[in-house]
Amino acid sequence: MDMDDSINVLGGPLLPCSTDPLTGFFRDGCCNTSSDDFGSHTVCVLATKEFLESQKASGNDLITPWPEYAFPGVKPGERWCLCASRWLEAYRNGVAPQVYLESTHKRALEIIPLELLERFAVENID
Repeated sequence: MDMDDSINVLGGPLLPCSTDPLTGFFRDGCCNTSSDDFGSHTVCVLATKEFLESQKASGNDLITPWPEYAFPGVKPGERWCLCASRWLEAYRNGVAPQVYLESTHKRALEIIPLELLERFAVENID
């Protein structure tokens, strides 16, 4: 499984999204991706209660832990590498979470225009 180059939507190096909870398609803390990542887990978001509840209602339960898949469940206030199509769905439903551009992989741009991501951008402060 070859990982794509770790480049963010701004053209710079992809910064970590979250190590607690450990996120990413590769569970490496970054929104890295590859041709095996059919969901394109490339958008680093700041989860909100409204967003998480909306995702659960639409069949994408990010709240319930699944330890057998190393998935701890996402809580409001945590960062998570979200599928680009799910972010776009949340946007269309009026519950799009904020995005960390420097931690969002450039492959997200295949689905979401940069201008739209920029409208929801939040600073990467650790």
